Amino acid sequence: MDFKKIVNQHQNEIIKTLQELLRIESVLDPSTITKEMPFGKGINDALCYMLNIAKKDGFNVLNDEGYAGEISYKSSNSKDAVGILCHLDVVPAGNNWTYPPYEAKIVDGKIYARGTTDDKGPTIACYYALKFIKEANIKLKKEIKIILGTDEETSWRGINHYLQKYPMPSVGFAPDCSFPLVYGEKGRMSFDLTTKINGDDIFEYIKGGERYNVVIDEVVAKLKVDLQKEFTEYLTKYHLKGKVENDLYYIEGLASHAMEPEKGINAGLHMCNFLSAYSKHPLVKFMAEYFFDDPFFHKMDLAYSDYEMGPITVNIGIIDIKPDSSRVTLDSRFPVRYDIEKFKAKFNNILENNHLLISASTFKEPHYVSPDDELVKLLYEAYVKNTSDTVNKPFTVGGGTYAGVLKKGVAYGMGFPGEVELAHQRNEYLQIDSLLKGILIYIDAILALGEIDA
Repeated sequence: MDFKKIVNQHQNEIIKTLQELLRIESVLDPSTITKEMPFGKGINDALCYMLNIAKKDGFNVLNDEGYAGEISYKSSNSKDAVGILCHLDVVPAGNNWTYPPYEAKIVDGKIYARGTTDDKGPTIACYYALKFIKEANIKLKKEIKIILGTDEETSWRGINHYLQKYPMPSVGFAPDCSFPLVYGEKGRMSFDLTTKINGDDIFEYIKGGERYNVVIDEVVAKLKVDLQKEFTEYLTKYHLKGKVENDLYYIEGLASHAMEPEKGINAGLHMCNFLSAYSKHPLVKFMAEYFFDDPFFHKMDLAYSDYEMGPITVNIGIIDIKPDSSRVTLDSRFPVRYDIEKFKAKFNNILENNHLLISASTFKEPHYVSPDDELVKLLYEAYVKNTSDTVNKPFTVGGGTYAGVLKKGVAYGMGFPGEVELAHQRNEYLQIDSLLKGILIYIDAILALGEIDA
């Protein structure tokens, strides 16, 4: 079967389908939540779009009350299944895009839109891989299930709801990272911090950020005092973009994924650092003292770098500070060998000494599959077959994907070595050539894991 020819023949259809999905603004929207749409209209529209297409193409589909979806291909009586775990929700677009973030405009062979790489492009690639296998009438020993999550970018409520009702395949992959493949993912801790001490200060509010897992790219503070001269000097010193309009002070940063906060410029931390010389607010001073220019916990003496998974990191994703109430969020990614008990003891002690409290928190263990496992070998072979790349090897990352809900799962594509990582950043794009190449890799991966029934 010449799948490369088939993919090329259907290129326009593939691109059109992806563009239509990208034009759905599938961001968590509390204002449109209903019983049938637990995460709002946009996410529900994206879920229904995918399930409707799959149903028209003859797949078995399932809608888990708007929390998740399933597209399955079963050609034998086997109870074994392979899971392909995707997600349809996206983080907010953010600011300063060159092209509108939901237009899905094609420029120089690239599709620009929020979600092209995280995770709608990979979802469409996996869907068409399975579609072409089905249309070729290839019989597999195992059922293939594409499971569509809807709340991956926030708190995984969609996939958790699905897990409570339906059996999860024991093996599979999440196309939500990079090739060749990711066999280990760091654990994740998040904290909402507030303070015991509130009171009048030099500002009415400081506000920036929308998600735990995105570096703050814009922040605004409304001040009660005139610090325009000092502010301009600060912007110049740190080569930042910003402005003052009336009493509003703005700083523009650079968004990045929380798994690599060092690649971004955290506007919120810069604002805290600037104001720390004038404000007495505990959270403002705490952010400046412990996290400004330090995404690795060095200033708390809690830094650690693992030989296989790299360093523990921390991102400040949301800042909402007022004299009478406050909230700052931390998103930390830690390697499998990190001493969590030591972290908790020291971290809590530092918070107590700075008059701060944890108002909410989450915790997720690291996920790890041996690089010598058969799953890793089969998927790596599918990658090498279609790329001839034997230089790049399976690796570990700081991000967390749905692979972690599988007993044996890895993150598998769809970013290729050498490509710029733009997930959660402005001007996110996917190269069309990479999309088509990804489909071919996923075809061979599905055939290998599903086992052709000769």
